[in-house]
Amino acid sequence: MNMVVVLHEPQDLVNIAAVVRAMKNFGLRDLRLVQPAEYDTFRIEGIAHKTSDVLKRVVQYDTLEAALADCHFVVGFTARGRTAKHNVARPREAMPEIVAMAERGRVALVFGREDKGLSNAALDRCDRAVTIPTNPAHSSLNLAQAFCVAAYELFLHRAELPPLKPPRKQAPPATHAAVEDAVSSAADALDAIEFFKTRNPDIVMRTVRTLVHRTPLDAREAKLVKAMCMEVLRFLERKGVR
Repeated sequence: MNMVVVLHEPQDLVNIAAVVRAMKNFGLRDLRLVQPAEYDTFRIEGIAHKTSDVLKRVVQYDTLEAALADCHFVVGFTARGRTAKHNVARPREAMPEIVAMAERGRVALVFGREDKGLSNAALDRCDRAVTIPTNPAHSSLNLAQAFCVAAYELFLHRAELPPLKPPRKQAPPATHAAVEDAVSSAADALDAIEFFKTRNPDIVMRTVRTLVHRTPLDAREAKLVKAMCMEVLRFLERKGVR
């Protein structure tokens, strides 16, 4: 993906490290820093483990203009409302255009400093502005948080997501007989603790059946429900309650 991340005057090394970590997570490789307040590769890698490949490609610039000079499409991320010059979009809305432009030339994703964000002058150099929706009463995100949201949305749009891992132990669906056995054991346990003393057993068990069938249970789960209920009965017998 022909895309670079540009941090304009980042103030906190920890935020730079968090961005590097997120870049590794979401498959971005190139980071450009414009006048960072501090930068120490050793310390950053100590925070963002196993990111040496990303850190080897970090380039520092004296000006934003220099950092963007070879880019064909520049996207500024900002929390501030903008004038009519910029079409402000949400991240999910903006990603199709960003990915399409990256297929034609280099795209820069630009983020401002922690205390001020991107200035109007910096945003004037951007082709698009993107605003992450947040609580209007507290709209400003931390630099690393804002980048992580943007990188995640970009990853969702451009990547084929890996399938979710299946459970370590899979079981076939529970048979009708196994479900009925579990429900019957539940009824016995509830009766033993006098749960039906002030409740209608038919109504209670109908609700239990509804819950069981809503899931639905697999064979292991049905067996576990029965075992728990049987243990309740055995416990009461040991205590001489039954």
